[in-house]
Amino acid sequence: MIEEIKKELNKKANKEKARILARFFKTGKGEYGEGDFFIGIRVPDQREVAKKFKEASFKDLKELIKSNIHEYRLTALLILIFKYKNNEEKVFDFYIKNIRKINSWDLVDLSAPNIIGNYLIDKDRSILYDFAKSENLWEKRVAIISTFTFIKNNDFKDALKISEILLNDKHDLIHKAVGWMLREIGKRDVEMEKIFLKKHYKKMPRTMLRYAIEKLPEQERKRILKS
Repeated sequence: MIEEIKKELNKKANKEKARILARFFKTGKGEYGEGDFFIGIRVPDQREVAKKFKEASFKDLKELIKSNIHEYRLTALLILIFKYKNNEEKVFDFYIKNIRKINSWDLVDLSAPNIIGNYLIDKDRSILYDFAKSENLWEKRVAIISTFTFIKNNDFKDALKISEILLNDKHDLIHKAVGWMLREIGKRDVEMEKIFLKKHYKKMPRTMLRYAIEKLPEQERKRILKS
């Protein structure tokens, strides 16, 4: 089945789009996406392929997710999400074992809440704290983005604790992710967000702070940024 999946994806490839995506996802030397290769497929088209091949074996998915072709890895994750409902533990274990190949912000954002977040909703979440303290950029992003599932269920504790761990991180992609999750908390409990901001806003990276306060009233945003 693996060759059928690749063939179906390759039919949808677009060279011009591939060039645009390569620039957008920072694949240049020394950039976060260095070594990633795009063939130029729209995400809706990848979803279509994933749905068609949702019965693909874990062996096939392992080969796909090992590829340096970005769209192959993304399609593997989309198939995993389809498989999750009937194979929760197996999908979770597969994800953890292959986490180093989930190495771009779109791959993390698409999959972490749907797999890691959903699986840990009623389980011990200590693995997220291990990821948050990792030296690996993508494991740290998995840690905070997975909490989106908890936030949607009005459970903010882990998102706030992991945000504190990542407060001094140096990478812009972590600043954006933490700010995004704080903003999502604020949509549901603005006072909870404000308590966090009051405690930490002076040392929060500017990008993180801007993302976090995006939905607050304009005057309040200006006051926080000015102070």
